[in-house]
Amino acid sequence: MSGRLNNRVAIVTGGASGIGLETSILFAQEGANVILADISFEGAQKGAKIIEERYPNVKAIAAKTDVGKEADVKAVVDLAVKEFGRLDIMFNNAGIMHPEDDNALNTEERIWDLTMQINLKGVWWGCKYAILAMRQNATDENKGLHVGGSIINTASFVALMGAATPQLAYTASKGGVLAMTRELAMVHAREGIRVNSLCPGPLQTPLLMDFLNTEEKKERRRVHLPMGRFGEAVELAKAALFLASDDSSYVTGADFAVDGGLSKAYVTPIGEPALPPPSSLI
Repeated sequence: MSGRLNNRVAIVTGGASGIGLETSILFAQEGANVILADISFEGAQKGAKIIEERYPNVKAIAAKTDVGKEADVKAVVDLAVKEFGRLDIMFNNAGIMHPEDDNALNTEERIWDLTMQINLKGVWWGCKYAILAMRQNATDENKGLHVGGSIINTASFVALMGAATPQLAYTASKGGVLAMTRELAMVHAREGIRVNSLCPGPLQTPLLMDFLNTEEKKERRRVHLPMGRFGEAVELAKAALFLASDDSSYVTGADFAVDGGLSKAYVTPIGEPALPPPSSLI
């Protein structure tokens, strides 16, 4: 534990599982107090319990949060300020990939609207209320605290490149996240507020594995992965830690691809991966 986030306060949406849970645990390991915000309150409570048992010097709070509702997003930011007096890190990670999301001809409007409500509006509201809170952060040099903070928005590699396996609403929503992130990064660059996008490649998470529910679907993607495997949620958590910490103090407006080289590949290697994936923190 190097303490890169000592005394800081973080909100992680979608904190009950996958990238969100791995990141919540890693943030706590690095010294942050964490609010795990998720529509699954029970899952968030389980995550908070893991953190409290492993890292008794920090505090973890579970919050039932539907990021598709502006009032819920505002409430969780208000909770952070009430409990800890500040908000230093906002990880807008919650999102959906609806099984009925398809191409332009087959995707129903209700699927489109639901996806945009959660994946794009939810991120907008997370940024909005985080910015308002971060502007009020007090500076305390003794604790390494300062005005502003870091906002991290989960986008996707599909916002950077096309795919013939359509999920149009999801792809469009994540493209919107990239564009919104860049603009917010420029608008707030001189306020000490950094805003970056995290672009995961295909991950071995319940969200994607439920979507890729046959071996054929998995292999359809795996063949395009230079490293020969899906990514792990903990690998995205480590990237989020970099963006959350002062190690990335000169990074804002970035589309940070953590995709095993997928978005840079034309012809992929053959053979088995030489190294195993890293172990989960859960």
